[in-house]
Amino acid sequence: MTSNLGSNVIHEYAGEGNYQRMKTAVMEIVQQNFKPEFINRIDDIVVFHPLGTEQIRTIVEIQLGLLRRRLLERDMELTLDAAARDSLAEAGFDPVYGARPLKRAIQQQIENPLAQGILAGTYLPGDHIRVGVDKGTLTFSKRTR
Repeated sequence: MTSNLGSNVIHEYAGEGNYQRMKTAVMEIVQQNFKPEFINRIDDIVVFHPLGTEQIRTIVEIQLGLLRRRLLERDMELTLDAAARDSLAEAGFDPVYGARPLKRAIQQQIENPLAQGILAGTYLPGDHIRVGVDKGTLTFSKRTR
């Protein structure tokens, strides 16, 4: 189970480099929000450091890798240029919720347009689909192998 409880405190203490102080502050919030009976049933509580730009980019690549595998099953390839990956990372990151919105951003900005293109016959087996950015908007182009 994960929770964003205390994420505001994590961001507040993140620059200090004092993990123990941060964890103590978060645990106080946890104790205020959950009954002791519930907390005692939890084996361990881990307080994570805030995600940085590099971690978000890595998560973007992991999520895109899953999508690429699904497209390969349809004999299609997907490539995103650096600007498109950065655009997704920016759209899918929230300091409070971390990378949770990223999956939704990929679905809305990449998967949905691809699905519509596949259903419309725009993208066919053998196609290599490239995603870029033009004036802040993701663009799709294809090349047949």
